[in-house]
Amino acid sequence: MERKNAWTTYTKKSINELEKVCKEYREFLDAGKTERECVKQIVKMAEKHGYADLSKIIEEGKKLKQGDKVYAVCMNKTVAMFNIGSKKLEKGMNILGAHIDSPRMDIKQNPLYENGDFAYLDTHYYGGIKKYQWVTLPLAIHGVVARKDGSVIDISIGEDKNDPVFCVTDLLIHLAAEQMEKKANKVIEGEKLDILFGSRPLKDKDKDAVKENVLALLKEKYDIEEEDFISAELEVVPAGKARESGIDRSMIMAYGQDDRVCAYTSLMAMLEVDTVEKTTCCLLTDKEEIGSVGATGMQSKFFENTVVELMNAMGEYSEIAVRRCLASSSMLSSDVNAAYDPLFADAFDKNNASYFGRGMVFNKFTGARGKSGSNDANAEYIARIRKMMDKNDICYQTSELGKVDLGGGGTIAYILSLYGMEVIDCGVAVLNMHAPWEITSKADIFETLKGYKVFLREA
Repeated sequence: MERKNAWTTYTKKSINELEKVCKEYREFLDAGKTERECVKQIVKMAEKHGYADLSKIIEEGKKLKQGDKVYAVCMNKTVAMFNIGSKKLEKGMNILGAHIDSPRMDIKQNPLYENGDFAYLDTHYYGGIKKYQWVTLPLAIHGVVARKDGSVIDISIGEDKNDPVFCVTDLLIHLAAEQMEKKANKVIEGEKLDILFGSRPLKDKDKDAVKENVLALLKEKYDIEEEDFISAELEVVPAGKARESGIDRSMIMAYGQDDRVCAYTSLMAMLEVDTVEKTTCCLLTDKEEIGSVGATGMQSKFFENTVVELMNAMGEYSEIAVRRCLASSSMLSSDVNAAYDPLFADAFDKNNASYFGRGMVFNKFTGARGKSGSNDANAEYIARIRKMMDKNDICYQTSELGKVDLGGGGTIAYILSLYGMEVIDCGVAVLNMHAPWEITSKADIFETLKGYKVFLREA
């Protein structure tokens, strides 16, 4: 079943719309390299489109009704948005769910040390990465430092053209004979992913003079003490902006497109689809890359608790009504898929791979090898999805992650499916997935946004 390439279907007007979407998407990526930064943007955009903070609604004892739009935030890292439709919530919602965390390196709680007249920050990598890909790149540090007095300092170093950047060093090729004999997962080991942070000593200091100079600079610029690292969340990410890629500018190369490409298209679909029958929801979560654990991950009760609060504010709450709402809902687990790469063709089943330019990707199941850990969507639900997409001329394709025995991956789909709702994975194909710089097709981004809007209106 050969799927058409979306580029061949576009008019000049379509191309203009596509370029506008992709330009705004690149700006979203540049402003949101961490979960916290993404949530700040999302809330700002939601409020601009008339969404109100659900916690304030509850605090003021207000009632919600059809047409109201609300959002809820969990620990500044996860956000849920709701556009209340004309049907009772008991009849279910149409949900788009993506994640806004991405593979990276996190600064440890006791990170700063000196060795050989260099100051380093010790890191712990987050999510599945090829560690050797993260050396000798310009890196930036983003995050927050929470002080004992309750104040929180925002940190972003390495993005402005006047900022310094950081890196993980590597052994020069001239001395790397033994290193080059190692397996790829041992060439650079986790404890060697330390950030080169400084090399200038503080005068009149005999011991750890470089470290002392770094601490003096941190105190001067941010009023941070060394012990403040204990209550810091600092993430190390590639420095630099999202860029157009290819001589034809048909692609986007950027950090964090897994899964912010689906988070952005889900968000924009939610903001652009206004009047609805079934209540629509956009759920953008944290911690997917490490199993959706913790208070801000999909396995927490945040989403369920928020639905309870929403129904209570509408005067529709009962335990059975909540259960019926969740079980009657339809969801697209908005997550990326591995794009077919002809240079690594042996990793893919060509007949069941996703290709650049052929539109949004549906994965009936994910998991690993024998579908372990997978949500497996019902045939009837897929038929409904097909009908919607075909009726609205959305370019789409179906795919598996790769060859059956080579590995696999997971999403938040299986967690939502535990409520009994219909769920299927659906998103954008990505080259270089989990690398510092990932690549997507502009056409796939555009088709996915259009497809998400169709789903919210018609599912």
